[in-house]
Amino acid sequence: MQTIPSYRKIWNISYPIILSLIAQNLITVIDTAFLGRVGEVELGASAIGGLFYFSLFMLGFGFGTGAQILMARRNGEKQFSEVGKIFDHTMYIFVAMSVLLIALNYMFSTVFLRYFMSSEAIYQASVTYLNIRIWGMLFALINVAFRAYFVGITKTGLLGYGAALMAIVNIILDYVLIFGHYGFPQMGIAGAALASVISEGVASLFFILVSIINPANQKFHIFRLPKFNVEIISKTWEVSVFIMLQNFVSMAGWFMFFLVIEQTGERPLAISNIVRSLYMTLMIHIWAFSSSVNTLVSNAIGAGASDKVILIVQKVNKFSMLVTLAVILLSVCIPEFLLKIYTDDPVLIAGSLPVFYVVIGAILPLTLATNWFSGVSGTAHTRQALLIEVFCIIMYLLYVFGMTFWFKASLPVIWASEYVYNFTLGFSSYFYLKFGKWQSKLI
Repeated sequence: MQTIPSYRKIWNISYPIILSLIAQNLITVIDTAFLGRVGEVELGASAIGGLFYFSLFMLGFGFGTGAQILMARRNGEKQFSEVGKIFDHTMYIFVAMSVLLIALNYMFSTVFLRYFMSSEAIYQASVTYLNIRIWGMLFALINVAFRAYFVGITKTGLLGYGAALMAIVNIILDYVLIFGHYGFPQMGIAGAALASVISEGVASLFFILVSIINPANQKFHIFRLPKFNVEIISKTWEVSVFIMLQNFVSMAGWFMFFLVIEQTGERPLAISNIVRSLYMTLMIHIWAFSSSVNTLVSNAIGAGASDKVILIVQKVNKFSMLVTLAVILLSVCIPEFLLKIYTDDPVLIAGSLPVFYVVIGAILPLTLATNWFSGVSGTAHTRQALLIEVFCIIMYLLYVFGMTFWFKASLPVIWASEYVYNFTLGFSSYFYLKFGKWQSKLI
């Protein structure tokens, strides 16, 4: 593998991830779109319940990212059989982790949500959603393991197919379960949660079957189910633990943001959920390119080319910025069309427009920030990545709390917190890669 990837190489790694994220994100889009036609309470509750779920999920996602870094490093070193061992041990951990996270949800979620939420209706709907949604945790983590494997070996093509299948199943089940079509019960927000669980399970089954059938995976020795090796788990944990905490801190920061918005009323919360879903959709290519940075950096270091890391990030930056500018230009031409995907309520659309214009500008600095930050993670200096994330979230939440409770600012001004986070993350990550001592890290 070339240490400085060509634009074609960057695109070949990134575009299947983009397709997979588009399909995966359709779950959130369709849930929001359907629930936006059920009511403002359901729309707001799905945001709160969904973010609580993803705060737990991001712990597993962080372990998967650490496994991806290790698999990419071993792939760069051409230790292909070690890739399979890391993958299988990641599966072991995810089975145990899913049981633990499901138990934690049932033990603490209702008490936690009750303490922070002011609307009884949103609280009850959030609990209903969450207590069903949490059962998809095992399937979600299995899918994370496959994503880490395919991205780590830079063979990302199957990700798009699996995510597309998941999205199709979710759309069909959302339609019949939320509204009760074709003889199915009308489940409302509970139907959205159940549809997500089933669709994630279908995707897991797809990845397992195609990975077993595809002979190209034989050299990586996946599904050999080796004897439990403490050293492999320890090494993966060493890289992953700070990513797990970093992802949890990041998602918990956004969860706290929505709890703050909930204090301002049901309508601002509903508007924020619409904008959040659209914002996440417009960021899909950003996460794909940042994932590419992660694996390209780790592969390069594994091949002994630590001096090329900054050049790799800069090259990906150029490519991803062009795509970001195209996304922004297209979006500002059709804002009302995009918002109507989520709701047909003219009041919600009018209220969402000012917030939309705030966040669409935040995508530009986010593009560079996530690439530089993924460069830090790709070096396996995950402790420093955690410290950067904690600092950024503190600055972000200080702004949110100050603008909401001290200055009583409008919703668009509160959402400008995205600029605070993005610029802080970008500058902190760039300076660490430029001046930090990370070249000698061994994993």
